Amino acid sequence: MGAAGLPWAALWALLLPLVAADEGILHASGSGVPPVTKDYCIIYNSSWVSLPKTLDNATFTPLENLTSTVLCSSAEVPSGLMKDKAVVVMSGNCTYLEKARIAQSLGAKMLLIASKSRLSAISDNKTDFEDVTLPIALIRYNDIVDMQLVFGNEVNVTLYSPPLPEFDYSMVVIFLIAVFTVALGGYWSGVAELENLKAVASPGERETRWKKEENVTFTPVTVILFVVICCVMLVLLYFFYKWLVYVIISVFCLASAMSLYNCLAALIGEIPFGQCRITCSNKTIEVRLIFLAIFCIAAAVVWAVFRNEDRWAWILQDILGVAFCLNFIKTLKMPNFKSCVILLGLLLLYDVFFVFITPFITKNGASIMVEVAAGPFGNSEKSDGNLVDVPTERSAPHEKLPVVIRVPRLEHSASTLCDLPFSLLGFGDIIVPGLLVAYCRRFDVQTRSSSIYYISCTIAYAVGMVLTFVVLALMKMGQPALLYLVPCTLITSSLVAWRRKEMKKFWKGSNYQMMEHLDYTGNEESTASATEQPGGQ
Repeated sequence: MGAAGLPWAALWALLLPLVAADEGILHASGSGVPPVTKDYCIIYNSSWVSLPKTLDNATFTPLENLTSTVLCSSAEVPSGLMKDKAVVVMSGNCTYLEKARIAQSLGAKMLLIASKSRLSAISDNKTDFEDVTLPIALIRYNDIVDMQLVFGNEVNVTLYSPPLPEFDYSMVVIFLIAVFTVALGGYWSGVAELENLKAVASPGERETRWKKEENVTFTPVTVILFVVICCVMLVLLYFFYKWLVYVIISVFCLASAMSLYNCLAALIGEIPFGQCRITCSNKTIEVRLIFLAIFCIAAAVVWAVFRNEDRWAWILQDILGVAFCLNFIKTLKMPNFKSCVILLGLLLLYDVFFVFITPFITKNGASIMVEVAAGPFGNSEKSDGNLVDVPTERSAPHEKLPVVIRVPRLEHSASTLCDLPFSLLGFGDIIVPGLLVAYCRRFDVQTRSSSIYYISCTIAYAVGMVLTFVVLALMKMGQPALLYLVPCTLITSSLVAWRRKEMKKFWKGSNYQMMEHLDYTGNEESTASATEQPGGQ
């Protein structure tokens, strides 16, 4: 299972799209009692109009749907139809300000311009339109259609632009999920290592344990090969996204179902009752494990069918994702600190290159990592250097790679309507440092060092996550989380080993001591049997 997910598990970092526009909210209200209300995203120019920050004392205006016209001439609409109303027309054929001047002359109170393409920043030369004071805003055409379905023809609207929240509390949920997964995955790896050490004393138990062992060990050569595979796959996804995304979704369904089964089977194995077994083809299996397998497969299938349902599918994706990360951290073993340094160092360079360097290489100036992680929107627009990342077709969502932990943004703001409504953390930002935490836990078990390496590295991971969020909040743009996680975890682990004077052992790993112990035990048994043989004769 672990080997099946190697090429893509560490591809993704914490990446949120860059938004450079004035975002606001259109608050729509129906005529019923109590009135039905709904918010929609708008884009406006704050230098042309100042919107209130709250709905307090808001003035609602009846909306007139004129999307059958582009309003480039006053002759396109009957006289008096716009009087004291908010009107919505289609974009195209003439400038925003030309439309606004016509609407203002016909008595309109607000102009909404519907667009079927991505919403871009409103920019125009206002020098010749100083007389235009009408509020102007862009809105998605799909939202106008949705408004008609929800409210019918009688709808009142108002505009406002709430301030951006100082802090998004979904980051706290992301933080707790990440630290919990890394800590539990490392602990589980340590439990497996302790069972291996106990099996060393008994040759029969040792052989049984080795047959059950499903771990994959990374050597420096396989680490380099793994990073090369990551690079190749990311580039292939960038060029062939619309085909390969379904391959990744299929692999995720299979891998996450198996991972969820392994995680839950480990818990069920600790329950002493309900161990009824059936025999089939000379093999026995517990009935409860059969039902568990069916449950895990069903969970993955349900997610695959409803993966684009944003209201609740993210919960199932996060559960499957946490199970995948836990199983990956437990299954893939780093033999020594040297391999950890090589892996984390190369993936740090990989992350930085594909986030910060590739914009200088690609034709559209976009980061390959951001494009692949967020999913291509198709008709990306750039205007005056301002790129506005706003999904164009909400009714037809594009497929996204399911290799992230997703948590809805908890603070209500225009960004939750106009921007990506989820905070994201890539699996790679959990798995890659998690492999180091797991090695520290196994080293603690092997050297009986009272979990000092494991606890220190886990705390360092938590500090690195906090540092990532702080930089994210300050810079207001996506950050490669490994840029902060790798130094925090590697430096902390190195300092602990240096302080305890165990750096050489920590660097090379302590498995060689275990092998010496095994050889010594085997030689001792051979000597004892050779000594007893003459007496037996």
